[in-house]
Amino acid sequence: MRTAIFGGTFNPVHNGHRNAVKKVLEAVELDRVIVLPDRIPPHKEVKELASEKDRLAMLELTFSQMPETEISDYELRREGKSYSVITLRHFHETLPEDKLFFIMGSDMLLTFSKWYCWQEILSLCTLICVSRCDEDTQKLEPCAQDLRQCGGEVIIVSAEPFEVSSTQLREMIRKNEDCSCYLDENVVKYITDNNLYGRGI
Repeated sequence: MRTAIFGGTFNPVHNGHRNAVKKVLEAVELDRVIVLPDRIPPHKEVKELASEKDRLAMLELTFSQMPETEISDYELRREGKSYSVITLRHFHETLPEDKLFFIMGSDMLLTFSKWYCWQEILSLCTLICVSRCDEDTQKLEPCAQDLRQCGGEVIIVSAEPFEVSSTQLREMIRKNEDCSCYLDENVVKYITDNNLYGRGI
């Protein structure tokens, strides 16, 4: 099988995340995409982090209509920071017959050579980078070429820009602003019912 891994804080998961997966599925022949929230992201400090249970629940709601996706709690069950190489080692061992792919955003590819064990990551999977605009793609190609010269496989997939970040969404929710156009309707209800991020929508 051809399996892609898509990790993130997903705090909260939004339509941009779902649209990125849709675009990847359209552009790359895959059998499934495993979506998993990280426990402690190694590259950034996250404030107002929703509970593991809530982030998993919101992922299930967001991707429930996409049969190609599976939600995994692997990184949440691990101790310590959620390094991508550890996750990829895990799936390489548990899915030995699968060809693995790893989905990331533009900013992640541009800084990829600074990642922990980045060369090992290249040996474990094919990178799929979701580009948000033509300007992004122009910056990404030289970076992708450098990684290919190191023996890596890199695929760049274009997707429509998503103008709002999870940080901005949390601020909108706290101010009780309408952000229903950026979130799955079931996630909107979940955030309201559970009073996440300070206030309901």
